[in-house]
Amino acid sequence: MVLFFLLVYFVIITAVIEIFVVLFRCTGLKVEISRFQVISMMTGTGFTTGESELILGHPIRRKLAIFLILFGAFSLAVIISSISQFLSEGLRTKEILAVAVGVLLVFVVLRMSRMQRLLSTLFNRQMKQNVELVDLPVRDVFLSSKKEAVLNLPIYKESSLHNRTIHDVIPGHQGMDFVVLFIQRGGMKLRKDIYGMVLHEGDQLLLFGDKKVLWSAFEHDWRVLEEKRKDEEM
Repeated sequence: MVLFFLLVYFVIITAVIEIFVVLFRCTGLKVEISRFQVISMMTGTGFTTGESELILGHPIRRKLAIFLILFGAFSLAVIISSISQFLSEGLRTKEILAVAVGVLLVFVVLRMSRMQRLLSTLFNRQMKQNVELVDLPVRDVFLSSKKEAVLNLPIYKESSLHNRTIHDVIPGHQGMDFVVLFIQRGGMKLRKDIYGMVLHEGDQLLLFGDKKVLWSAFEHDWRVLEEKRKDEEM
């Protein structure tokens, strides 16, 4: 009977994990990141990874995380007390199975694409209504559309921008759908006269705008970056 209880408990825990993976996905978090962070929060291990910032910086994910942390702590206490009760009095199988079935039903409902779209819409609406812009993660502030991107472009000797300005290389940039947020030069962030500043090897441009426009405007420099990455991998 103890083995049966442990099996049912394992099913419940697995279902809860997958339920919260779905919920985190509905907030825009990737599946692989969601699953690791959910397990980390439930077990109280590994949550200090850099990826945890994606949860700590998001108000809705923080609320889900609070529940998971508490659930992980209480569920351990429940299993210990339940085993003790079984050893002394015996467990009620019907109640245990009812809980397991209920959790599995919730999981099945959340797996429906229609329900996930509904939750995504609901979460986004709550974010817009209840959260100040400064409290939102950078990803949610900038990337409101799949067509938009925030990209980091390093400058190499082979880059078209090397020892030149953006004015020189892209003379019509004023009418194009992108902006340069800043230039990273060593430990400094340069924001003044960005488009007229001569760029050097080692500089990095932080760009924001339409993906297609960014690729078109900086095509040569993106290709140089891809070649450098291939050389490093080899």
